[in-house]
Parts: sequence; structure tokens; C-alpha cells
Amino acid sequence: MILRGARVALGPEEAAVLDIEIYSGEIQSIRKPARTVKGADVLDLEGHLILPGLINAHDHLEFNLYPRMGHGPYPNAGAWARDVYRPKKSPIAEHLCVPKNTRLIWGGLKNLLSGATTVCHHNPRENPVFDRNFPVRVLKEFGWAHSLEFSSDVALRFELTPPDWPFILHLGEGTDDQAKREVFDLDDLGALDSRTVLTHAVALNKRGLKLAQERGASLIWCPSSNLFLLGRTLTAGALRSGIPVALGSDSALTGEGDLLDEIRVARRVSRLPSPIIYGMVTTEAARILRLRGGAGSLAAGGFADLVAIQDNGRPPSEALMLMKSPALVMIAGEIKLIASELARRTMGLHRLNVEGRGDVLVSANVASLRRQAKQALGDEVRLAGRRVLA
Repeated sequence: MILRGARVALGPEEAAVLDIEIYSGEIQSIRKPARTVKGADVLDLEGHLILPGLINAHDHLEFNLYPRMGHGPYPNAGAWARDVYRPKKSPIAEHLCVPKNTRLIWGGLKNLLSGATTVCHHNPRENPVFDRNFPVRVLKEFGWAHSLEFSSDVALRFELTPPDWPFILHLGEGTDDQAKREVFDLDDLGALDSRTVLTHAVALNKRGLKLAQERGASLIWCPSSNLFLLGRTLTAGALRSGIPVALGSDSALTGEGDLLDEIRVARRVSRLPSPIIYGMVTTEAARILRLRGGAGSLAAGGFADLVAIQDNGRPPSEALMLMKSPALVMIAGEIKLIASELARRTMGLHRLNVEGRGDVLVSANVASLRRQAKQALGDEVRLAGRRVLA
């Protein structure tokens, strides 16, 4: 396939009208428009801007049909969990009646609709469903623990993580003394080094940040989730400390919506330049999660994971800040989402219309997914807070 007529992002601040030639799931070349390769399928994307597929560094995929739960602020995430976890009461009881695989796929669609092609699912990997034409890539090669409070074997999990994989856990998700101590407790366990990725980390003070930086650790930032649970998020000092930071949406239980919503919250509360936030969902996220195949960028020889959006003429990073919905999402050269007006045929895809994210065709059996969700939840199904319209 050849994608033609669009501006192609060459970095956060540069783009040019170029052809992207895709073969066997990889980008073969990015070049000036030329004659069409014999036998190639050409997709005209004039008026669009092509970005790298976005990377969502933190989600819990099975929780994205849920409403936001809780009445914060809480001193820490454990207090929130103990407050909201009532599995025999509404709304949790109804949502648990939706098959888990169905909920996971809906979580994948939430990410697809925001232009994310790779997501880090912070829960046990559900191999069968993730390996059967799942809407997005789900990170495989990483070690994890839930948190120091809810995982008693953090040191063992860290030790068993291969040396070239990241090790990810919730840490410092609070504002109290317990949350502030956690980074030092993790260091005492011998589980804080250059592989360690600290999710949330709101409680890290100057001493905690200094320790994390000395050990070479990285952070995952979920600002809307932090603000909802704790009433605060990472400080300007943390964001400008030099510690690598990736952006995550968290799940609908606490997050404001999807990755596009999180990008806008991050910009609003931090005032960071758009190229920095762009990196948090592209190249910086790929480095932190140790992704291969050119993830987070567009380059010959890399996976053909990309997203096309309406072109407003702005630099790629600024265009991303204003992005409302993708017109095209490809993963390994396969069309996973396409706007109805671009689709020359259904291509075996299914219609999905989610409030604020457009009328598109996706690679999931939407009718079946809606039916299974409605059986438990009633006629109004919401995905990351947005109504599913069709």
C-alpha cells in the first residue's frame, strides 16, 4: 500500500508532503511522491497529516465501560480502592456481568479511537484475547507489580524481570507519608534502577525525585486520574527534573477519558511546550517501555503503526494538541480504523460511532460487543465516559 497526498510528521515540529510505502507490515520508504509501484494499493490522504501511532503508557483495559468512581481527594490510592470496591453493589455488579474479554476489547477500542496503536495494560496479560486481532498492540515484554501495598512479592517480580524489559508498578500514588516513603522502600528492596518505571509518583518530593533520578528510573504521568483521586498531580519540578516521563490515560474508573483527553489535561495543567508532550506519547514513551520496531516514530524499516488526522497546517505537535479524532489508524500496515468518508468499501470493518470521536469503521465486531454490554448495562453504554451511539 502507498499512502499519498498527506503531510508526514518528520518530528514534533516538522512535516512534509511525502509518500509512505508499506509492505509486509513495515514502512518500506518515505519519499517524495513518485510513480505508483505496480500492483500497489494507493490511499489518497490529501488534506491529512500522518503522525506516528501514539503510545498509551498506562491503562487498565477491562475497566473502560465503568463510570468514574469515588469522592476524593483521598490520601492514597489504597484508600480510594477500599472506598469504591463493592462488587455486589451497583455499578460494579452490573459491569462484572459483562464478559471480561468483551470489556478488554472495549478498552482496546477506547485506545484505537484516540489514535493509540500501543498500550501498556497494567494487569495480567490475557493472551488469547490479545493475540486474536485485538484492536491495538498490547505490550508483552515487561515485568510488573500492582504496587507495594497490594503486591507482597515486588522484589521477586523485579528479580524475575529480564534485564532488557521495563519493570512497572504503581508507586507514590498519594499525598500522605505512606506514599512519600514508597520510593525509598522500593530502593531498599533493590527494585529501583534504570528498568524501573514508576506510575503516578505524585508523592515524590525533592529527595524522592533525586533518588529516582540517581537510579535512572522513569515516570508515567496520568494527570486527570491524579487530580480526581488526589487533588494534585506531578509538580513542575518533577516534570522538569530530567527524569524521563511518558503519558498514560489510566482507566475510566479514575481517568477523564482517553489519551487525547489526557494530552489536553497535561497541556493545561503543566503549560509544557507541545513538543515535550508529543514526545511523552511517541519517542519518549517508546524509550521508557523499551519498544522495538521504530515505535513512536515514522521511519523506513519500522512497523507501519501510524495515525492520520485532518491537517490544520500546524506543526505535528501542535496538531496533536488539537486532535479530535483520527481519520485512519494502521497497525503493522493493517487498517484498524478508517473514517467513513475515506473508506472505499467496508473492508471487513464494522461501524462504530462514539460521542465526540466520529463515525468510523473499525476492526472489531461492534454489534456483538454492544449486545453483550447492553445485556448487563442497559441501553446506554459509555466508553471512557462517552456514549456509544452506534
